Amino acid sequence: MIKDIFLETIPDVWPMIVIILVIVCSLRITYLITRHKKFQFHKELIYLIAIIYILCLFYVVTFQDRNYGVSNYVPFKEIFRYRLGTHKFIKNILGNIVLFIPYGFIASYILNNKKISITFILSLIVSLTIEIVQYYIGRVFDIDDIILNVIGGITGGLLFVGMDAIRSKIKILRNDTVVDILVILLLLIVIMYSFNINIFGMIRG
Repeated sequence: MIKDIFLETIPDVWPMIVIILVIVCSLRITYLITRHKKFQFHKELIYLIAIIYILCLFYVVTFQDRNYGVSNYVPFKEIFRYRLGTHKFIKNILGNIVLFIPYGFIASYILNNKKISITFILSLIVSLTIEIVQYYIGRVFDIDDIILNVIGGITGGLLFVGMDAIRSKIKILRNDTVVDILVILLLLIVIMYSFNINIFGMIRG
């Protein structure tokens, strides 16, 4: 599901992403060099992912799948409409949760926040803003989307807290170079999975 959303979104947003990333990266690299700051790959990557995520989120919630249905102000009304495991359940229920998991993680990482209450408030503010804006651009307001988005944000916050706890307990993970290597490997795996790259098949070929 995440892979499908990614592949559907990228063709429409890549020009915007490329231009903005070039601007941001050139400014950031210049800043690091002129200020003699230490470069940490995993931290810079998370900042870049945050920018890409925000751009893609803006596109998904304002341009994709225009909805001319009726607004929903009754909590859980739409959530219980879909049968567990169906395509609509995965897209509308799990999709709204997954959509905000990166936000919860990124917000917690940038703020170094381990308080779920703060993640809850931030997720609520952003999701509520999205629903209000959608209402005024010809789409609909759905309170269930807010509930699901907040659940996703909290999940992302918990993911950050869990990973931070693991890193604090495992000494080798406190080394930034080790984390950089692990992040690079993870990034390569994600890229290969996203674009169906079979490295073993390429080697055998």
